[in-house]
Amino acid sequence: MVDYLENIHILNHMVNDNTQRLDAVFHALSDQTRRGMLVSLSKEDQTVSDLAAPYAMSLAAASKHIKKLEQAGLVTREVIGRTHICRLNAKAMAEAQAWIKQYECFWADRLDDLETELLKAKRKQLAKDET
Repeated sequence: MVDYLENIHILNHMVNDNTQRLDAVFHALSDQTRRGMLVSLSKEDQTVSDLAAPYAMSLAAASKHIKKLEQAGLVTREVIGRTHICRLNAKAMAEAQAWIKQYECFWADRLDDLETELLKAKRKQLAKDET
């Protein structure tokens, strides 16, 4: 239980330091098109044109989506001449995962408590049945 509380404290501290970025990450991830772009970037670096290709959108619209991903820290963009190369930056995603993980720990701990209580109840019932 102490490890759980210590982990929560560490995670909360880390998350509180990055609240604005965390908000930006979840906002960026809330859009299906941006999630699709991230999937594409997880396979390889791509140009804005490459990222826009699967969608019925202009390059300007794709660029707006990419800008949201950049603001969240999920994507970096390098300009080479007139070509914009986009790369996935998974660090920001890891911060969001850490925030979610604190709730995973919470529920795992609660399920362990439930299992303990169910075992106690089962033992009581077995003892009562034997008498």
